[in-house]
Amino acid sequence: MIANYLIGLREGLEAALVIGILVAYLVKTGRRDTVGQVWLGAGLAAGISLAFGAALTFGPRGLSDAAQEAISGMLSVAAVALVTWMIFWMARTARNLKGDLHHRLDDAVATGRWAVFGLALLAVGREGLETALFLWAAAGSTGTHALLGAGLGLATAVALGWGTYRGALTLNLRAFFAWTGLFLIVVAGGVLSYGVHDLQEGGVLPMTSLAFDVSATIAPDSWYGAALKGVFGFSPATTWLALAAWFAYVVSTVALFARSVWFSGARPATAPRNRPVSRVPANG
Repeated sequence: MIANYLIGLREGLEAALVIGILVAYLVKTGRRDTVGQVWLGAGLAAGISLAFGAALTFGPRGLSDAAQEAISGMLSVAAVALVTWMIFWMARTARNLKGDLHHRLDDAVATGRWAVFGLALLAVGREGLETALFLWAAAGSTGTHALLGAGLGLATAVALGWGTYRGALTLNLRAFFAWTGLFLIVVAGGVLSYGVHDLQEGGVLPMTSLAFDVSATIAPDSWYGAALKGVFGFSPATTWLALAAWFAYVVSTVALFARSVWFSGARPATAPRNRPVSRVPANG
């Protein structure tokens, strides 16, 4: 539930900030007549995201068990790839998110009212589809309380977004997305391990022997077993391939993320060398 709460909080806050930035800029620049297009685009994006989540949940039903496992595994891998890209993208652009949206909104307003609608639809829809896919994948690896945790996270995100819009809160977005991104990498590692196991069950990947089986010590139905599964996607019985996928993804991604966020270090710009300027007489 904690992992799903964090997913809902992070992704919901991204969408809330996007809406708040768009609405505040339109109001500030005297374009209140186009604010309705922002809310219309955001509402349609939310509806499409809910429909996408329902399709993921109910679509594979009726297929064979092997086919369901294969589809589940492939979608889990796709969710991990998508959320990993978004983690790095947001960590890099959080500081400049406001300015980027302002420029895009200026272009949309100059084009027409429905361009504003399209901008809001795409900006919020991207967050919504990503959230639906990752929550669906995380629900399989972190337990059945995905909707409750995500709902609480989204509610918190709405409150934080509203407080930021009204000026009552000041958030360090770079720090927020950096630390939540680091935690989500660990969550995504559990989703990837679960997805690899599904692909093994579906016959897409070869089945390997168990790396460990601590079910007798960490019972899946115990509170600590549920907590480990809910936060990290831990499975008491894990195959060697699933374990290797978890380690390869988490270790490499955490190293790259830490390097890009905390240890990148802005290098001072080197002054260009003075080169002799060739002067050509005006008369040639």
